[in-house]
This record gives sequence, C-alpha cells and structure tokens, in this order.
Amino acid sequence: MAVNGVKATTAQIGADAYVVSVSGELDIATADRFAEELERTAERGARRVIVDLVGLTFIDSVALGVLTEGARRLRASGGTCIVVSQDPRILRVFEITGLDRIFRIEQSLAEAVDGVIDGVARR
Repeated sequence: MAVNGVKATTAQIGADAYVVSVSGELDIATADRFAEELERTAERGARRVIVDLVGLTFIDSVALGVLTEGARRLRASGGTCIVVSQDPRILRVFEITGLDRIFRIEQSLAEAVDGVIDGVARR
C-alpha cells in the first residue's frame, strides 16, 4: 500500500509471523491505511507481528494509537508485537509517550526476526 507519502508492505516470515514495514510519514492522513494493513495481517492469522519502522520519518499520535490498538488485539489473543526503529526522533516519541515500556523495540529487523523465529518474543 502506498498513499500520501507512506508505504506499507507485509511479508509472511513464519506460519503465524509477519513483518509489516512502513516508510514515509505515518500521520492522521495515512493512519487508516496503516490500520487496514494491520487488520489484513490479523485476518491472515498473525500471532507474531514485527512492525518495521526503520524507513519511517514521522509518526503522530493517531498512528501511535493505531499501532497500540493493533498490539492490544494481538496480545488479547496470545500474540505479540515488536517494533523496529533506530531513528532517535521516532524512539523519542515512544519514550515521551511511555510506549517504550509497552512495546519491545529492536534496533534492527534482523534482531526482531531472530527473536520471533526463535520463539523468544516477549510481551
């Protein structure tokens, strides 16, 4: 999916494991599309989801709400959600909002995938 400066792609990496990669700016104008992408992933039977934000340049509170709600639904069904970012600006948003205490945040997609595939994903 690509719309208004944001692009999201989803890849299956295991029986119930997926990576949703988002790049560009994720804000009120694009949050609905991001929510749809997460919902489609859930409908495919995802229980372990990595949200790769490495290509993201901006995220607002609406998009954070979408991400948090998607993670909540996963956890309610016994699943897990890991966020990947190394951008200090994006990480700072997670720190300011306290979401760094809710999400497992990895610095690289490889680390997140290793954790999911090895079954050590927590939260």
